[in-house]
Amino acid sequence: MSDDCNDHPYDRLTPDRVIDAVESTGRLSDARLLALNSYENRVYQVGIEDGEPLIAKFYRPGRWSRAQIEEEHSFSLELQDAEISVVAPMVDENGQTLHEYEGFLIALFQRRGGYPPELDNLDNQLVLGRTLGRIHATGRAARFAHRQRIDVDRMLTQSREFLLEGFIPKELEPAYSSLTADLLQAITEIYNVKPEDEIRVHGDCHVGNILWRDDVAHFVDLDDCVMAPAVQDLWMFLNGERHERELQLSELIEGYTEFCDFDPRQLRWIEALRTLRLVHYAAWLARRWDDPAFPRAFTWFNSERYWAEHILELREQLAALQEEPLRLL
Repeated sequence: MSDDCNDHPYDRLTPDRVIDAVESTGRLSDARLLALNSYENRVYQVGIEDGEPLIAKFYRPGRWSRAQIEEEHSFSLELQDAEISVVAPMVDENGQTLHEYEGFLIALFQRRGGYPPELDNLDNQLVLGRTLGRIHATGRAARFAHRQRIDVDRMLTQSREFLLEGFIPKELEPAYSSLTADLLQAITEIYNVKPEDEIRVHGDCHVGNILWRDDVAHFVDLDDCVMAPAVQDLWMFLNGERHERELQLSELIEGYTEFCDFDPRQLRWIEALRTLRLVHYAAWLARRWDDPAFPRAFTWFNSERYWAEHILELREQLAALQEEPLRLL
């Protein structure tokens, strides 16, 4: 890991360059600029002369190919055309959604307001289920050619290997190595996904990516859209004790099946998907640790206490993988 901040392309993303990039698309900025919470990419609210502010998203260089980003945009617009409430990129007069400025790939979005949904409100779960059912009905109509898929090797095997190469404290390495090997074996036995189980999904469905307004769920940020089973977009809306999660799940699926079929055998994959996300998230933070924004934002990461608690959480996941799956009530 380098300590040289000049190694980070976002160091070049000064306020003037952000405004120049937006103005290169043919708009005149009033120079009002507000950085929004985003770490993988950089996102700004940019004031526009005689108009509403726009949201400018600067994609992290080297993370996605142009084809992968364009496929994300195409899916967003397909959902928008189906009158599903997603925040899709703006299309210019040439039909383009992706712009390039001094090595950065950029997309512009209309500003939307809202707040995260309350997941303990079962009526909200019903609305979320209906919206996801509509999203997935569209997602089933075609397959991604360039986007990633939820993959055990990428999310668990490669992540654990990366973490063991220099992030896990030496005294915790044996426990982490043995535990993640057991998790890999358990998930390999459980997560028996076939190509026909995979559809185009949002991929990162948590409350931070939902803008709730007037009892409508507006889905934002399809940056992590993938090929995956439908349940990938459902399980992150479940929280609390088992009986609470089963009530929430039942409401979600009731709304979902108004628009799209759901295969109950996917319920067995929820804890496997949760485990993959936990390991992959830790590795994501580790891989980005030489970006100066990450140590500032995630001050709790990469301490011995963090890794000890992470191992404890993974032990709980190993036990959860042995439990009966959630039921539809």
